[in-house]
Amino acid sequence: MTAKEINAKFARLQDILAQQFDNERPDIKVILFLIGVQELGKGVQKFSKRQKEELMHIATCRLFSDMGFYELEGLDQDGWPHWKKIKQIPNYTLLEQEHLLRTLIVNYFQDLSPEL
Repeated sequence: MTAKEINAKFARLQDILAQQFDNERPDIKVILFLIGVQELGKGVQKFSKRQKEELMHIATCRLFSDMGFYELEGLDQDGWPHWKKIKQIPNYTLLEQEHLLRTLIVNYFQDLSPEL
């Protein structure tokens, strides 16, 4: 997909999510948090600041696992997933990082809902 297509699909995803969250368009950090909650699989609950950061890390690892950078090691005693870095992530510029994250996020949600 081109950058223009990714940006359009990402904006559509933001609009879809905004309908579920009081019409506030979520940014990348909020979307990573939502992916982390989805991957944790424990449903909606109250999370501490540290847990929210861990959920965003879970999401990032999950997304980058599609590119072979991380591998799921398993779950800890509380059911939280732990990931192992398989190979070093290249040093991307900020624009490249944002485009890559948007692409991975769009792909993640398209796997869940192909009509995106």
